[in-house]
Amino acid sequence: MMGAVCLISGGMDSSTLAYLAKSKGYDILALHANYGQRTEKKERACAKKIAGLLGAQVFTEIDLRYFAQFGTSSLTDRTIAVDRFDPARAHVPNTYVPFRNANLLAIATSFAEANDADAIFIGVQALDYSGYPDCRPAFIDAFRRVIKLGTKENSHIELFTPFIHMTKTDILRVGRDLHVPYEHTWSCYQNEDAACGTCGSCHFRREAFRALGMIDPIPYEVV
Repeated sequence: MMGAVCLISGGMDSSTLAYLAKSKGYDILALHANYGQRTEKKERACAKKIAGLLGAQVFTEIDLRYFAQFGTSSLTDRTIAVDRFDPARAHVPNTYVPFRNANLLAIATSFAEANDADAIFIGVQALDYSGYPDCRPAFIDAFRRVIKLGTKENSHIELFTPFIHMTKTDILRVGRDLHVPYEHTWSCYQNEDAACGTCGSCHFRREAFRALGMIDPIPYEVV
């Protein structure tokens, strides 16, 4: 069997991605990051549930709490209010965690090489609103070169980002066909009990469900 390291946050995109990897014949090596985010407990529980449902070979948690020490992101600094969704915003929202995906991909590469995995799957997407610089296709292409240059010659680890040119609605359509249990996922940046309904992540999740005429199975504060 082929092995794939799947970065599973517990969110909608990464959970769909893990189901997609499984459908392509990969055994799942689940990798989850705790970095002091506001919804850390909920995300961890969701990620564990998804990994369990997929029969993941392992569920490995990594501690990246230095992101909370660095600050500047409303996800890790509770003195900064989480940006509400604003379609007119011209700048990167304060939910951006500086260079997070580079950190995650570096760790995933180490994990993949140590476990002789064939692939890494990460659910980045460059459309929708966020504009996070470490989600851009050019960044992913550059990291593919980093993996090739920085691993053993016989490693041959492939980096897959099948959602990078998709919208949230496109991703949900894939997940619907794969029967992803979205009741076990969490997207809200702010709350762990009932999703706020106002942050960017909530907005695009809800819009995707509406676009496909589906009922979002998680609770929201703002209906």
